[in-house]
Amino acid sequence: MKSARFAAISSFMFAGISPVPSWAADTPCQRLSYAGSAYTVCSFEPAKADISVHWRRGNGKPFASLNAFRRDVNGGGRRFLFAMNGGMYHEDLSPVGYHVEARAKLKNANTRRGPGNFHMLPNGIFFVEKGRAGVMETRAFLKRNRRPDYATQSGPMLVISGRIHPRFKANSQHRKPRNGVGVSADGRRVYFAISHGPVTFWNFAKLFQQRLKTPNALFLDGGSAPQMIGPGVSRPSFAPVGPIVAVTAKK
Repeated sequence: MKSARFAAISSFMFAGISPVPSWAADTPCQRLSYAGSAYTVCSFEPAKADISVHWRRGNGKPFASLNAFRRDVNGGGRRFLFAMNGGMYHEDLSPVGYHVEARAKLKNANTRRGPGNFHMLPNGIFFVEKGRAGVMETRAFLKRNRRPDYATQSGPMLVISGRIHPRFKANSQHRKPRNGVGVSADGRRVYFAISHGPVTFWNFAKLFQQRLKTPNALFLDGGSAPQMIGPGVSRPSFAPVGPIVAVTAKK
C-alpha cells in the first residue's frame, strides 16, 4: 500500500502541479525553470535572517551598486548573505515611492497616476515588520497605517490576493529581464526572483502564483536594472541601483 507521503506527491504529479521547492539554510538560492524560462530564486526566513532595505551610506550618498553595499556590510562587521536591486528610482537614485529604513520613513508613498510600470496600478509595497514580511497593494497598506521596520514601494503588483494583475495578458509579446519579490501566506518566507532572460509580466507573475505559491508578489524592476548577488549566484549589471533589498546574518 502506498504511504501517505507518496500519495501526496503523486497527487501533485497527476494534477500537473509542482510542489513549492524546499530551501535549506545553507543553500538559499536555486535555479528554477518555469514555463520555458530560467530563474534564480533565493528564499529567506525573516525570523532567522535580517531582511532590510537600503538606499544611502552613512555620508548620505547612495550606495549605487550591490558590490558597494556588500563591502559596506562586510566592513561593518556584519555577515553579508544577499542583495538585489529593490525598486524603481529617479536619476539621482532616490526612490520613486515609499521607503523605510530602521523604522525611519525616508520617502512618502507615491499614489499618483502616470506612465510606466511603477504607475501600472495597483502597485505595491514590500515590507518587513516584527520578524515577518509582506507584500501589499499600496492603498491597502496605507489604510492599515502600518509602521514597518523596512519597506520599499514599486510596481506593478504581480499577484494580488492570489490573482494575476488584471492588466497582464497571457498572449503578451512584451518581454524583458525582470526581478521581483513574493511572500508566503504566513509571512514567514520571502522569495526573491530574477529571470535569466526576457520574460513577460504574465509568465513572471505565474512563477510566483503557481510555482512559489505566494498570494502576493511585487515587480521590482526590468530591462537593464535586475541584478542579484548571493550564495552561489552573481548576476551583476552595469546599471546603477537606488533602493537595495538585502539579507544579512542575524546579529
